[in-house]
Amino acid sequence: MTRKGKYKVTFATALIVLASAGIAAQQTDIYFLIKKNFSIFSNAYENVALEYVDEVDPEILMRNGIDAMLETLDPYTVMFNESQNEQAEIMSRGNYAGIGIEAGYRDGEVVVIAPTEGGPAEQVGIRAGDVIVAVDGVSTEGLQPEEVNALTSGEVGSDVTISIERFGLDQTLDFTLTRQRIEVSNISYSGLIGEKGNTGYVRLTQFGSNSAEEVRQAMISLTESADLDGLVIDLRDNPGGILQEAVGIIDKFIEPGITVVDIRGRVAEYNQTFATREPVMFDKPVVVLMNEGSASASEVVAGALQDLDRALIVGEQSFGKGLVQVVKPLPYNTSLKITISRYYIPSGRSIQSIQYTHQGRNSAVMNKDSSRREFKTRNGRTVYEGRGIEPDVESGKGDLSILEVALLQKGMYFDFATEYEAMHDSFDYDELPDQVFQEFRIYLTENDFDFTTDSEKLLNELSAQLEGVEGAENQLNGLRTAISKEKEKQFAEDEASIRRNLYLELVSRYAGQTGRVEAGLKSDPEVLKALEFITNEVEMNKLLSGE
Repeated sequence: MTRKGKYKVTFATALIVLASAGIAAQQTDIYFLIKKNFSIFSNAYENVALEYVDEVDPEILMRNGIDAMLETLDPYTVMFNESQNEQAEIMSRGNYAGIGIEAGYRDGEVVVIAPTEGGPAEQVGIRAGDVIVAVDGVSTEGLQPEEVNALTSGEVGSDVTISIERFGLDQTLDFTLTRQRIEVSNISYSGLIGEKGNTGYVRLTQFGSNSAEEVRQAMISLTESADLDGLVIDLRDNPGGILQEAVGIIDKFIEPGITVVDIRGRVAEYNQTFATREPVMFDKPVVVLMNEGSASASEVVAGALQDLDRALIVGEQSFGKGLVQVVKPLPYNTSLKITISRYYIPSGRSIQSIQYTHQGRNSAVMNKDSSRREFKTRNGRTVYEGRGIEPDVESGKGDLSILEVALLQKGMYFDFATEYEAMHDSFDYDELPDQVFQEFRIYLTENDFDFTTDSEKLLNELSAQLEGVEGAENQLNGLRTAISKEKEKQFAEDEASIRRNLYLELVSRYAGQTGRVEAGLKSDPEVLKALEFITNEVEMNKLLSGE
């Protein structure tokens, strides 16, 4: 070996040694810092727990400390206590033992929001709107809906007595039910839509265990029922879930061997690449519906199908959650859900819309439009990083008016439907009858329903400022009259939306949630938009080709 070659080898060896020393030093530094600060924290914790002037609960003190630490990271890195672990387990295994009710709040009372179709509660006649006053003799007064749900859950085959109050009845009703295994379906509805009834529709509400198989079975059922001209996948308000299930769903529409998502993080063992493996199951046009409530795994599905120009995305911009979490077990049946990586879809882009600075409580910076990087789909269309998934065709429901928000917040649709159901044996209409709408208006008046407009807020402030000023009251009364007319005009402007919401709430009482979905699809703006493209394949292909 020449002297020059020997120098090269020696130099390269020196670089390796220096690099190794640097890595070792870095690891030593971080472990030293962990040990140092843990020692400081443990001593401070012990002193406070034992010597603070007031007695403090050591568990609450520690939990507050842990929560404060995690809040500097991102909102998805959280610690689970024992009861939260049980809820997470229910979601992961897709079933639980209970009576099949969803409890919620209405006017300070815990009520049945919706009984699970076919579940024990529905079978014995428990209805939406029933007020839950006790579970096994334990009063629900002061309890959270989650606590009531926990009381109704238990071992399969065990009995539970639920006491309810129902509108129109003076006495409390007691129902003794046997807990059953309740399946938590990932698909809330699937069926045929469109004038000819030959477009498939699948609404996926979460990516829980077995989601991909449920979608496959739904597609088989749909294709056996009709010669499909296309498929609508509804991911609106789907918060995500298991990433592998999302990949399994993409697999049904993309040829084998295509990378659909990469997971990349700080720890190499978490880095993974997911590619399609199975033959294409469905090759007809596909439209994916999404909105601002579509997140995480929903965005993986929509983004991958968009990047590969396989589906048209219709609706609103998605949430923008491109972070991946794993659950790590901790002592005493607790666990830590921790963000360990980011995912990247086929074009190479990330969909994470917020960057966390880790300088304070969930301190974050929204990605600016000017800083967004451009990427290309398989057909050369331009897509952007850092703002979730932007739809190919915007078709959002828009913001609700103050009136619509007030009707929902105060549960007016829900409460009216509860009373209507108590007094009517059936509701068999294709649309809301005028008479029922008028009854609803009377019901609002009788129950002193009101809402406050922006103009009214300003008037209230002005009225306070002008109190005692001579001649001001007459002018203020004139403004109040004008505002009353404005509010009545708002009812006229929102009548179509109010009619639709009231109609669907009433349908759900007599035909269940499935009947509500079927009725709602016929007038759903995004579904109708999706059908336009599926029946006009030329226009859809034009959009997907980037022309």
